[in-house]
Amino acid sequence: MSTLSIVIPAYNEERTIHLILDKVKSVSLPVGWLKEVILVNDCSKDNTEGAIKKYQEENPDFPIRYVAHEVNKGKGAALHTGIAFASGEYTIIQDADLEYDPEEYNILLKPVIKGFADVVYGSRFMGGNPHRILFFWHSIGNKFLTSVSNIFTNLNLTDMETCYKLFRSDIIKSIPLKENRFGFEPEVTAKISRVKGVRIYEVGISYYGRTYAEGKKIGWRDGVRAIYSILKYNIWAK
Repeated sequence: MSTLSIVIPAYNEERTIHLILDKVKSVSLPVGWLKEVILVNDCSKDNTEGAIKKYQEENPDFPIRYVAHEVNKGKGAALHTGIAFASGEYTIIQDADLEYDPEEYNILLKPVIKGFADVVYGSRFMGGNPHRILFFWHSIGNKFLTSVSNIFTNLNLTDMETCYKLFRSDIIKSIPLKENRFGFEPEVTAKISRVKGVRIYEVGISYYGRTYAEGKKIGWRDGVRAIYSILKYNIWAK
């Protein structure tokens, strides 16, 4: 048996946290695979904690390891915490919103199960899966950041900024991660690319994006930080 650790960072997701947990719960992984859920509440200002505890009480058959930050540290910091608690052979990142579909875990696991991959990225820009039409400049920004990252890592990713990243747990746990906010994506990509012998794959996934009114949090400042992180962890940190 193998275990997939699902790390979910949450910040102010009181209204929708139960919906994503329902989706994660309902996923049937391939034969021989189990799920482990680590949910990290990054000191939400709303009643995310109450919503999580209520869900735990109503779903005793679905164990969730709940961790709460005493102060808000950022998405990256929540991921650091969740990764540290993960005990499965593989770890996947799952946002607490509804932009990504947990049913697609099996798509990301396919190259792992076939014995080809150590790391799998889920790309929103490849394949024939559904994608909500939203922000033109966001898509241009994502592709720009991916291209700049690729220049330095010598990878040919199409979506470096994707949430869906699946790692062999011993690899991701061995990497010292520092970025506390959205700089996590370029940092982990830069550091993964330098792991000797690592096999990185990319698969197409769907994307059900949110508007800012619906709770989207990333902004232009995070894009600036991403550029800084690409330079920092590909050039200055070597």
